[in-house]
Amino acid sequence: MDVIDSVAIVTGGNRGIGEAFVQAFLAAGAKRVYVGTRTLSNADLLVKEDPERVVAVELDVSKPEQIEAAADKCKDVSVVVNNAGVFHNKRLIGAEDISAATDEMNVNYFGLLNMCRAFAPILKENGGGAIVNVLSGGGLAAVPAMGGYSPSKFAARAASTCIRAELAKQNTHVSSLIVGSVDTRMAAHVAGLKEQPSDIAKVGLRAIKHSIDEVDTDRMAVELRANLARDPKAVERAMARMLDANQISTGR
Repeated sequence: MDVIDSVAIVTGGNRGIGEAFVQAFLAAGAKRVYVGTRTLSNADLLVKEDPERVVAVELDVSKPEQIEAAADKCKDVSVVVNNAGVFHNKRLIGAEDISAATDEMNVNYFGLLNMCRAFAPILKENGGGAIVNVLSGGGLAAVPAMGGYSPSKFAARAASTCIRAELAKQNTHVSSLIVGSVDTRMAAHVAGLKEQPSDIAKVGLRAIKHSIDEVDTDRMAVELRANLARDPKAVERAMARMLDANQISTGR
């Protein structure tokens, strides 16, 4: 589909990759962009840039009632970008409890699923449209140092495939973006070269236009997939060594 005159909702849209998506939609000629944010004031600058086309929506994807309220308000949506995510940097066994892993699953998996469920009927009513799920290299290779985050992204990737199949008949396409290392607050702990959020958004809009099922958005994601194809056990051992080094070399 063409994003010109589309209406998009972007979760976690007030900063990082989400903000880049908002800017990309506006630049591409979208009719309206809903900025999903846990605190409305956090989207003030975006709204001020283009008050005719940018609308802030209170949206914490870990709260189903806020997702339902957003769906009731945003009946004209034709593109859903599931970008909101959380990473607590806790281990699965080493953490004092599973609260961090539970929250990561609630936001990164169930939040995405609930958004898709809430907006699927709206997309159908508006001609089909598209869903873009911003995922992670941590959903391709298990990263022990990322605790519950990596499993939540595995789950979100599998859900994306299932939802794509379910919604194909209503002409709604689901794209999964596999993100490596990006210069965002969530990846502040990651060393090395980082892509810009705007680069990820550009790939996302390309995926919408060309109905791409899954795409690696940056060099790190591309290299990770290649290494997995070449020697998956070597990747597993390398990820395990990060526990001792206390370093994370992939993730969003």
